Amino acid sequence: MYRRLLAAAPPPAVVDWLIGGCVVFEVASGLVSFTVGTPDGAWLFWTHAAVGLTLIGALTFKLVRVRHRITGRVAWDRQTPLSILMLLVALGSLATGVFWTLGGNVPVAGWTTLNLHVGLGLLLLPLLVVHLRSRFRRPRRTDLDRRAALRTGALLASGALAWRATETADRLLDGATRRFTGSKPTGDLYDTATEGGAFPVTSWVADDPDPVDREAWRLHVDGLVDESLALAIDDIVPDTRRRATLDCTSGWYTVQEWRGVRVGDLLASAGVADEARYVRFVSVTGYRWSLPLDEARDALLATHVGDDRLSHGHGAPARLVAPGRRGFQWVKWVERVEVRRARDPAQWVVTLVSGFD
Repeated sequence: MYRRLLAAAPPPAVVDWLIGGCVVFEVASGLVSFTVGTPDGAWLFWTHAAVGLTLIGALTFKLVRVRHRITGRVAWDRQTPLSILMLLVALGSLATGVFWTLGGNVPVAGWTTLNLHVGLGLLLLPLLVVHLRSRFRRPRRTDLDRRAALRTGALLASGALAWRATETADRLLDGATRRFTGSKPTGDLYDTATEGGAFPVTSWVADDPDPVDREAWRLHVDGLVDESLALAIDDIVPDTRRRATLDCTSGWYTVQEWRGVRVGDLLASAGVADEARYVRFVSVTGYRWSLPLDEARDALLATHVGDDRLSHGHGAPARLVAPGRRGFQWVKWVERVEVRRARDPAQWVVTLVSGFD
């Protein structure tokens, strides 16, 4: 069997480069997918899944080739333990991804299986960089012949076919309620309703402020406006309803009816300067996110979910509802709406450090 696998494999250097390319693509596409919330970006998730399954095939060829090193039949060198660690992390990331796709979820310390998949995938990239420092080698010209190209193409095609097979298995296992993002309905992951609504209270990284004093709270609308506003909670009339899907990168989604004030109405009251292009929403924690002006106008600052006031955990007194955006972009505990010329380039950094004292 080993000989047959090796006979079907591309040249060793090509397999190694394919593994490296797959890992880099998986990490990059996985991170970018966090910002994709509309179906026209579904191709990115499909490609991510197909390349991940291609990586399984490439690792199989690699394992067959180096099995003697792992079993100890060939003496270990200083890099062998790192190589084995990298292999275990890669297999763990791939296994959790496939398990999640097939409908499985085993939470670990509050992390869903999807969280574990992402965490292991992020850990894999630095391990690969360190590994390449000692194992790097360029493909030879003879490695890049027509036969190698056909075998590599066949491996990629096998990954795409395997992805289609997992999609079919998902439907047969009654997992078709997943969105194209991979997120599942809250009912598939959580048994009971949580604080202030039938969906989880989650925040990005360390954001966990004390409850906001509703009487002292003010919503400031400023920046490139004709007149800055400072609105108390009683000044905000929640007269707009919007049914929208909150899709969390933790792997769950919920469809709720939100009620609040349309951001476009706030901006109309303040007056927007001609040079304005973006609107930044800032939380009491310093967390923030920017939306293009036209998209921001159609967004909602919600004060209610359904007919109930937002709870503190869900972002009271007001949170951003941005249809088509992922959950971490729906800023909670909004206290400032700023009209700007440009997108905020530091918002990615802030998402990682806000909430830390």
